[in-house]
Amino acid sequence: MKLILASTSPQRRELLKTLGIPFEVQAPRFTEYPTTLPPCEEALLFAEKKAQSVEKEHPSALILGGDTLTAVGHRKLGKPRDEEEAVEMLLLLSGKRHDLYTALVLLNTETGDIKRHVEEVHVTFRSLTGREIDDYVATGEPLGKAGAYAVQGQASDFVTKIEGDLHAVIGLPLQKVKEWLG
Repeated sequence: MKLILASTSPQRRELLKTLGIPFEVQAPRFTEYPTTLPPCEEALLFAEKKAQSVEKEHPSALILGGDTLTAVGHRKLGKPRDEEEAVEMLLLLSGKRHDLYTALVLLNTETGDIKRHVEEVHVTFRSLTGREIDDYVATGEPLGKAGAYAVQGQASDFVTKIEGDLHAVIGLPLQKVKEWLG
């Protein structure tokens, strides 16, 4: 049965490649929207919607959908809309520990079976200067990233501690994928 990654994330694509499992990529036809759900539930809902959005084209496949959401306290931080919102998010994360939720869904389109998982990771940032934030945002890297940062990129310098799976912070909890596909 073929594996379809329902994601536009280059990070998820690169991580999945490391498993040596053949797969195809299809961009999901799902637009994220604000919800009142807790962050872990919202990430799981979006991962499932992404997988379901491409299932009709693949009647006999395993579809892997994922979503990542960052939260500070009760405030959810998705992908920033623009540079101004990226600055705002990074100011909020500066000097604090935050939670990151990466949800994963595996949909078997032949049987309708669905597996769901949410990986919770705690990430701590050192205190950032306004100049560091402005310089980082000017690179364009924070745009399109949950919480306005890429831990595998230049923002790695901001992180003082990661409690949990680094691959989940990047976008794909590889251990769970191996377990499901192994």
